[in-house]
Amino acid sequence: MDPTTSGRFRVHDRRPRPDIEGADDETGGEPDTDGADEEFVLVEHAAGPVDPTEPGADDRFDPLYATAEGYEGDLADRVASLEPGYVVDATLAWTDGSARFADVEVVRETRFRYADAVEGMFEAAVDAWRSLRADGEAVGSVTTRSNDGDPNGALYLFADGPGADTFDDLRAVRLPVEPLVARVNASRGDDDPREVFVLAPADHEFVAVYVVFDREGVLAQTVRDTYGLGAGLAAGLESGVPDAARAGEDDTVDADGDFDALDRL
Repeated sequence: MDPTTSGRFRVHDRRPRPDIEGADDETGGEPDTDGADEEFVLVEHAAGPVDPTEPGADDRFDPLYATAEGYEGDLADRVASLEPGYVVDATLAWTDGSARFADVEVVRETRFRYADAVEGMFEAAVDAWRSLRADGEAVGSVTTRSNDGDPNGALYLFADGPGADTFDDLRAVRLPVEPLVARVNASRGDDDPREVFVLAPADHEFVAVYVVFDREGVLAQTVRDTYGLGAGLAAGLESGVPDAARAGEDDTVDADGDFDALDRL
């Protein structure tokens, strides 16, 4: 019998399985993914914020990989329905170091949406980034608010200078998104489905992780529509997100990943 692992996980991404043996060893080329089978990138789902000073905290969000193909029957339908961002209760069966779903049930339909080189980055993100850089910070956050002044999202910003690929690091879980979502859930006292946008602007050296509180609300729909990331509002919006999100208080965090200042979100 194959060994199994059971738990609650975040489906962080679905991607072609890298063919490591196909990489160009002499030139250091990227792994070849053409025609490769797909796999899910899974991260352990935290029940609450993780203290970065806890022993083993650095390993808490190490990714697991499970094949996305080759299932049958009802399990095949359930696996095919999984989307990046979903929280699942799952049992993984391990064979020769590879994992497959033995069982999976969706617990929460939060969505992660990724967009690189986006045009027309919205004003709240650009203004917050300029403020951070003026203060000499490389990582920070800000609460965005609706026109009525109600908090509607947590906007996290990460520097992306020369030689870095912060967008790819976030998507590949080298920089985990999960702690940011857990912070929002803990501060709001619930774990409702969110919409999480990872956006790398074409004209600025930062990457934004935007945790929108209400995945069915106007803000989430506006961001989806503006950047072509799924069903949004009716056509005819201006470029950017002019009124659906404006910056609130600035909750700057240190570049070492200490997010204690985000408790006010």
